[in-house]
Amino acid sequence: MGLRKLITDVWSWLDYKPVMADPRRPGRNAWSDLTSSWVPDEDLRRLSAYRLLAAYDSNQAGQVAAITGDDTAGAERRELGDASKLIDTALGYLLGAEQTITVPGAEQAAGEEPEGHTEAAAVQERLRAWAEKELLPLRLQQAERTAILLGDSVYSLAWDPAKGRVLLRTWDPGLYFAEWPDDEQDSEFPTRVHLAWEIPEDQRRGTKARLRRITYELAPIDPASRPATNRDGRHVREPVAGDDGIALLVPGDVQDPTTGVITRTYPWSAGRPSAYTCYLTDAEWDLEDLKHFDLLYDLPLHKATFRVRADGEVLHGLDLQVDFLPLIHITNNIPHSGDHWGKPTLATVLQALDELSATDTDASGASATTGSPIIGLAGARLPIDRNTGQPLPVKVRAGTVWQLNDGGRMDVLDTSAQLAELRSRVDHLLDRIAANSRITAAGLGTLDPTALPSGYALQLALGPLDSLVAGMRLARAHKYAIMLRMVQRLHQAGQAQGWSTGESAPAHLAWGPHTPTDRAAVLEEVVKGVGSGVLSVETGVRMLQDAGYPIDDAQDEIERIQARAFDAAARLADATGDNAAVRAYLGMPEAAPETPRVPLPETA
Repeated sequence: MGLRKLITDVWSWLDYKPVMADPRRPGRNAWSDLTSSWVPDEDLRRLSAYRLLAAYDSNQAGQVAAITGDDTAGAERRELGDASKLIDTALGYLLGAEQTITVPGAEQAAGEEPEGHTEAAAVQERLRAWAEKELLPLRLQQAERTAILLGDSVYSLAWDPAKGRVLLRTWDPGLYFAEWPDDEQDSEFPTRVHLAWEIPEDQRRGTKARLRRITYELAPIDPASRPATNRDGRHVREPVAGDDGIALLVPGDVQDPTTGVITRTYPWSAGRPSAYTCYLTDAEWDLEDLKHFDLLYDLPLHKATFRVRADGEVLHGLDLQVDFLPLIHITNNIPHSGDHWGKPTLATVLQALDELSATDTDASGASATTGSPIIGLAGARLPIDRNTGQPLPVKVRAGTVWQLNDGGRMDVLDTSAQLAELRSRVDHLLDRIAANSRITAAGLGTLDPTALPSGYALQLALGPLDSLVAGMRLARAHKYAIMLRMVQRLHQAGQAQGWSTGESAPAHLAWGPHTPTDRAAVLEEVVKGVGSGVLSVETGVRMLQDAGYPIDDAQDEIERIQARAFDAAARLADATGDNAAVRAYLGMPEAAPETPRVPLPETA
């Protein structure tokens, strides 16, 4: 097969698969739903890559290879879960022992200078309470496993008036389609994003096959609108006009009489009016109404059926009262310049996984011939079937005896040497996969502990894993900071109880240690550092928390430590009456001697 086309993009590592050469080519299409008329061509390679990676995770890569003609015997290939193990192992190291929401300054709220820190502690407490209600650790597991497997993952945030809080949901990145502005090099985020998928036909309910598309768009602020019904009986939104026929504005909006631009001051940006807001549209189309040229990004709205929310709001350009898109796209790594999509952990070792699967298949066949060897008989008297007169099939069983004629012999095919070689190749491939994925043999747990002479040697062996985890966490740090900022602003926009107006606090998601920590060494370091005054109590408690000590709340722990210290100091003062001893117990500097006052000269 000649070279058809050389494509270099974020999914080039999958080009050795025939299904990636041309997703629309007849006979190569492993999943017909991707080639629907509404799917843009520029997204086909991404969606095909997602399907292939999902097949590896579910031990179906051989079936895909058989369907696409890559390997006619692929359906018989043995897959023993090595891809899934790599994904789960990388997920465990990424998440660490625990994940904690932190707001800088919250630990100092109970200290000697609480100014500016009380609000930080309150925001941190509210964010942690929200995370507990929205099952944030569970959502993290869902989204991050998808990001490690596919390279991308998506969160959505939505204000729920009934529950009085922001709802957090995770989405398959195969449903995510972003539109970037023309000057995307200067734009950090897209201005229009779609979540789209097909709804199959349901004959029992009498519904046709449909396409659902949820659109978030950042656009200039329009006048106020309200739910209505058009002549066709479809739910739409229409502008609200006053008695004089002039369109009314949303309360709080201001329109410039000269330019006509409408601006709005959001609760988190006092004194900085914005001319943009986010609009939500949730619509469905019957697939039979769509033509070949109707692509996802420009579907005909006159054929759409807009969904209606539980409170009666029609989701057709609904003003969400925020100046951002409440969607967070997570990438597994730091994308290259100009790219927006991530690279999965399996990317660099996918061909090695194919070879490992093929070797396992060969080893299975070799073990079958080793356990039940092939035997050649010469000069043997075989049993005869009385009905047909033909020799019966020979079966090797315990206690079987064959009568051999003079000069007869029995030869056994020994495949044990080949089986041992295949097992050795399996070990070699596993080491290669561990090294090239940077999870390392020590990280996968396949390294012999006796092969490491010291803890320093183990630390060196885990060096690539440390670098891998650091890069993955760096790629996510900014996105989770944005998500926590959006959570604060959506609560402010919904006027939730306890969420006051003002600038959003800089909250972060702190990850736990990804490798075992020498807790005794950390404790000794904290005791010496805090005792000598080179470390603050807040820093010491945070170090103990990161090392895995059961400290649920750093601020409460600091308050308990300080309360016990002052109680002990009070008892020492009552017993000794020595203020210098009390100050030394609390680690406070000695009081400076009082400087005698010098009388000023009298002036005329």
